[in-house]
Amino acid sequence: MTVGVLALQGDVREHLAALTAAGAAARPVRRPEELEQVDGLVIPGGESTTISKLAETFDLLDPIRKRVGAGMPVYGSCAGMIMLATEVLDGRPDQQSFGGIEMTVRRNAFGRQVDSFEAPVEIAGIPGPSFHAVFIRAPWVERVADGVEVLGRVSDGPAAGRIVAVRQGNAVATAFHPELTGDRRLHRWFVDLVRRTAA
Repeated sequence: MTVGVLALQGDVREHLAALTAAGAAARPVRRPEELEQVDGLVIPGGESTTISKLAETFDLLDPIRKRVGAGMPVYGSCAGMIMLATEVLDGRPDQQSFGGIEMTVRRNAFGRQVDSFEAPVEIAGIPGPSFHAVFIRAPWVERVADGVEVLGRVSDGPAAGRIVAVRQGNAVATAFHPELTGDRRLHRWFVDLVRRTAA
């Protein structure tokens, strides 16, 4: 059972380390043939417009769309959430996404780099204390379709109530970066989803 990390741009190493700590065989994915060898995929944080362009350059846009559409488990953090959205607000006009979650996401919704913050977020279905969530130029979800499960919202502060974690089928996304903390619960949960789907 192998989990790939889309290795075009962003915090790839951190996700590889988190997945390995969560018990997965983790490998970077940069080519269509590497995508074919994984059972699940993580789309890391970074810059969504850059990831979109590079996915086209490396001929990964359509192959990832097809795998996600066929039910391959996929998890996107921050920019990865944007890449999984069916509609993106405040993006570039030519920006492409992989789709997978019927939602509208607003880029940089929480502000610029200087507005980065940390806040507790409870994730439905994952036991234990609230996640210490790190938000860096993060998006938020403005709308979800009927088939999308809201897993988490910001609990307090100016952004209280904003949706920051969602799931639709085998596609999961968070606006925050669990790979930047020592809390591996979300990665273990995703690895378990990949394992169950592969079985």
